[in-house]
Amino acid sequence: MYAVIESGGFQFTVKEGDKVKIPKIVAKPKDKVTFAKILLVSKDNDPLVGTPYVEGAKIEAVVLNHGKGEKVVVFKFKRRVKYRRKTGHRQDFTEVQIKKINLP
Repeated sequence: MYAVIESGGFQFTVKEGDKVKIPKIVAKPKDKVTFAKILLVSKDNDPLVGTPYVEGAKIEAVVLNHGKGEKVVVFKFKRRVKYRRKTGHRQDFTEVQIKKINLP
């Protein structure tokens, strides 16, 4: 069984027991979180597609830790005018472990 959830404007495909890095949420490690924005749930090759979300479906997860992702280099350049700017960015994330997928 798997599901597609929405968190932080991104979509993630998850199964029970998976560890997923999602955009940072306000929760402490070892806290339980519930995702209610479920776009699709599939069990035994029988998908249940929401419009836009599946009503009554919920996913229970546990927060493992918080961190920062890999550095992304941002380089701006304009030719012939000696304009160069190099900066970097590291996105915050929260790692969660999916415990249970509840069907409607």
